[in-house]
Amino acid sequence: MAQEHNASGHERIETSNFLMIALILVVIAVGGLVEIVPLFFQRSTTQPVAGLRPYEPLQLVGRDIYLREGCYNCHSQMIRPLHAETLRYGHYSVAGEFVYDHPFQWGSKRTGPDLHRVGGKYSDEWQRLHLSGPRDLVPESNMPAYPWLESAAINPATVPPRLRAMQRLGVLYTDAEVSASAEAVRGKTEMDALVAYLQSLGRHVK
Repeated sequence: MAQEHNASGHERIETSNFLMIALILVVIAVGGLVEIVPLFFQRSTTQPVAGLRPYEPLQLVGRDIYLREGCYNCHSQMIRPLHAETLRYGHYSVAGEFVYDHPFQWGSKRTGPDLHRVGGKYSDEWQRLHLSGPRDLVPESNMPAYPWLESAAINPATVPPRLRAMQRLGVLYTDAEVSASAEAVRGKTEMDALVAYLQSLGRHVK
């Protein structure tokens, strides 16, 4: 009788699309929670790597420009722990490098090279020339040029609200740093900011 009861239960599940879908979603949800929830409490995923500091005001503005111009559509900031990737780009990405990023720019898009370890790889001048005319330095590049960044001045009044927003998300900016952030970007251009951001990437894990 028990075998007949079990068979009947299996048959109900296998012959009901709705029940099968519902049970699959429950299994996926439970499995996802078991895998994901512990990550919120592991030190390696919630604590910054040694030497990591929140973005300086100019770097934070540069990050916003990076997002505004859609650079993430072609460039990832995640080096996967695969031999070919670490040979080309360096040490694989770790979560502790991104605790001050909201949102982080991981991803796997490879239209252009990964940018996670680009900081310090080239000079500031190289970065400026590359952003203004990519094919002058890399003839096979299909990246668009961004020459207007060189003449676009940053409005200092827009910077303290950016830092305050990051404060609310848990980034460790002091009130003094927020107050001083407008002066820190005075006279700077969007090109200065984007280069500062790019040069900050991936310099804390070798």
